[in-house]
Order: sequence, then structure tokens, then C-alpha cells
Amino acid sequence: MSLTPELSPKPRLLIVGGGYAGFHVARELQKKVAERGGVVTVVDPRPYMTYYPFLPEVVGGHIEGRHVNVDLQTHLKDAEVVRGAVVSVDHAGRTAVVRGEGGDEFEIPYQDIVMTAGAVTRVFPIPGLGEQGIGLRSVEEAVQLRNQILERLDAGSLMTDAEERKRALTFVVVGGGFAGIEAIAEMENLIRNAVERNERLSQSEIRIVLVEAMGRIMPEVSEEQAQGVVEHLKSRGVEVLLNTSLGDATDGVMKLVAMPSKEEAETFAADTLVWCAGVVANSVVKSTDFPVDDRGRVEATPTLQIKDGEAGALEGAWACGDVSAVPDLTGAGPGGFCVPNAQHAIRQAKRLAANYMAVRHGEGEVQEYVHKSLGTVAGLGFGRGVGNPLGTKIAGIPAFLAHRGYHGYAMPTLERKFRILSGWVAETLFGRDSTSVAGLDTPFNPFRRAAGVELEPGRFERQRALESSKG
Repeated sequence: MSLTPELSPKPRLLIVGGGYAGFHVARELQKKVAERGGVVTVVDPRPYMTYYPFLPEVVGGHIEGRHVNVDLQTHLKDAEVVRGAVVSVDHAGRTAVVRGEGGDEFEIPYQDIVMTAGAVTRVFPIPGLGEQGIGLRSVEEAVQLRNQILERLDAGSLMTDAEERKRALTFVVVGGGFAGIEAIAEMENLIRNAVERNERLSQSEIRIVLVEAMGRIMPEVSEEQAQGVVEHLKSRGVEVLLNTSLGDATDGVMKLVAMPSKEEAETFAADTLVWCAGVVANSVVKSTDFPVDDRGRVEATPTLQIKDGEAGALEGAWACGDVSAVPDLTGAGPGGFCVPNAQHAIRQAKRLAANYMAVRHGEGEVQEYVHKSLGTVAGLGFGRGVGNPLGTKIAGIPAFLAHRGYHGYAMPTLERKFRILSGWVAETLFGRDSTSVAGLDTPFNPFRRAAGVELEPGRFERQRALESSKG
């Protein structure tokens, strides 16, 4: 049965990707385009936009996972939302090929296109990483990571084998950028809280390790602030290994190497490996006839149009957000380009929408995208943070409040803001919810058990069975 959707025959503005940038472009333009006889079509594999800065708080249990997602169809009522993945774009022929949910491929014709496919986790060819690791670029990963941590703590507390217990209670995060630091800080908070409630565990048994290949963490803040975060994490029992990289993770055995010499540094077993070592532009741009730079980003002009040669712009082609190389006219961005973050993506989306109306419908003037960064701020667990908003160095509770205040404001839709704020209030009144969802990776087992059929093994059961077969 074909699952090809029925689409409008009207002139189409096709938006590839429904993340920060794509969602905001569609939100700005859906009614304006419809009023002028056209249609906005958003294509994304997921039916929702995820607000990535809140994923660490999902891991920590401060925010319910669903609340960081914004349903596309609900909030883009005047647009078409197609669930699928764009696999190629032929701009010369004004068509895009989409692979739908059922695997069928179909073409979507368009008049104009906006590339906002975002970024994906950057993964290196490290043995065992794909089998052992988990990223933090989706709410599914955040929820699974939270449950895995709590499950490993529960399982470890019952283990009598010293090595197996140590392995279950060891947690590794690779990557010392904002994502990795926020993740490991929230993990430490979650673990400490759970251990305090489990009389079979002690904090001295827990090992939490941060692995960073460079000589410092958090390049977004000053070196002084970064060093302060290192000392803060160490005071909470986190091991911070700088100039160190993961060389191998086969069968859950972490083999660390010193950088840049690549000499062996340390080897230990861990059940939990979190990969936060950066992102890369979505590879869909390589299957288009758009210009792509050496970092895999579609090349854009300062007006957020896709480049045509050195100085020109392709007619009907636009790009913004993490998938694009947008010149940073303030001169602050690395290599002269805007850094991939929500702050730029949201503002670029609004400028692109205004420029699109100017070019396509002659309304307003085309302007270059210029945005001086408001600074950055990271949460380090409840009541803790670090940042430099508006150039002012802050830490502790002020940074924590700035982090929540800014991102709470930036979270799209009033309904989602309210749900998140309500969760924070509930946590303040009643404490953190440290309950895990047992059997998240084997949801059919309760029914299988009732039906008297063989149960599906969980992740760690499968892993141990594989290791036993090798041995």
C-alpha cells in the first residue's frame, strides 16, 4: 500500500527540516504564503520539534521528556506537515525526493526551498562506539539515558560480583563542550540523588568520568571560567580527563588514550557511555545541487540565500540554522561563520522569513543577517551554572537562573512554557522525581509473560550474552 501523501497543487515553499530554524520559518510564513495563494510544506522524519538545550534537564529529571517537544501539526495549522526524510534535492528541476514512513519514495515539487535540516551527532570510527554508546540529540535518547542510569544503579546495588558491580556503577561522558558538561553535571545530580535513596549503595562506589581530547573544556566561555567548572565538577566527584580520547569501547571496555601522542592511558569497563563530542551538518545537503563547504554545510549568503558562485544567490533557494554556513558579519564566529546554536537558528529564521517576503512578494527590504551574540550560559545541575550573558561572567545560582530564564523564554509556544514551568514548580515543592520506567527497551515483555511466550532480552542481557559467546 502506498503511503504517499496527498499534497496541495498550489505553489510551494518547501522547508526541509522542522527543527528550530525550520519550525520558526514555517511559523512566520505559513499564513502569509497561504494568503498569497501558496502553501508551506514542512518535511521532517519526526512529527515534532525538539528544544535541544533542555535535553540535559530531561536526563536530570527536572523536565518531562514530552514537554521539550513541540508538535508540528498542532502549531503549523496553515502548513502541510509531511513525516519523512528528504533524500535528495534537484533545485534545477525544483523537486525533492522524500522517503516516507513506510519506506516509499515520492517527489515533492516546489517553487522555493528552505534548507533547515539541522545537525546530527558527529561520530568517529571508534571500535565499539556504535554498539555501546548513546548520544544526546533527541528526547528519546535523553529519556533512555535517564532510565539506563537509574536501572544500572538498581542493578548494581544487587550485584555481588565486584567487577560487574564496578562496571554497572561507572558512567563515562565523552566531550567537554556545553552539551557534554551539562550532561555530566545533570547525570551527577541524578546519580547522587538516587544513591542517597538506596541504602545498598554508597557514593564512594560511583565513578563518573569526563573524557575531553583538548586541553580545556567549554570553549564558549573564558579559560578562567572553564577551569572553575573543572574544579567544580571535581568537587562533586567527577573525574575530568583532559588531553584524553576514547580509543576503543568494544564490549564495554573503555580504552582511553593520551592526546596527541595516542599512547595508552587507562582501561576500565563501563556500562554507560554517553557521546557528546560535537555535531555535523545533516548529510542530506550532499545529495543536492547546492554548494557545500568542506565541513558539509550548505553555503549561504549574509541574506540567508543559498550561494550561486562567489557573489550571487540562487533564485528560490534559502538556508539557515545548523545545516548552513552563514557568514557572521560581527566577526565573532569561528572561521567567520555563525556558530551552530539555537540563538542564531531562531534569529536567522525570522530574518530569512522577512527576506523571503521581500524577494518573492516585494514586501519590505532584503537585509543581511547580523546578530551580536547575547552570550552563553550553561546549567550545571539544580542551583548551579556558568556563563557570560551580555559579556558578564556569572556562576552559581545567578547563572542557573539565567539559564532557565533565557531558555524558558526561548522555548516555543505558551503551552510548552507553562508545562515546563509547572514541572519546575512541582520539583521545588516535592523534590526530584527519581523514578525510572522499568523495561523501557523491552515494552512487550509484560504481555509476552502473560501469554507464556519467550521474553525479549534487554540490552544488557544481550550484551552479556554476546560477550559470553566471544569468550
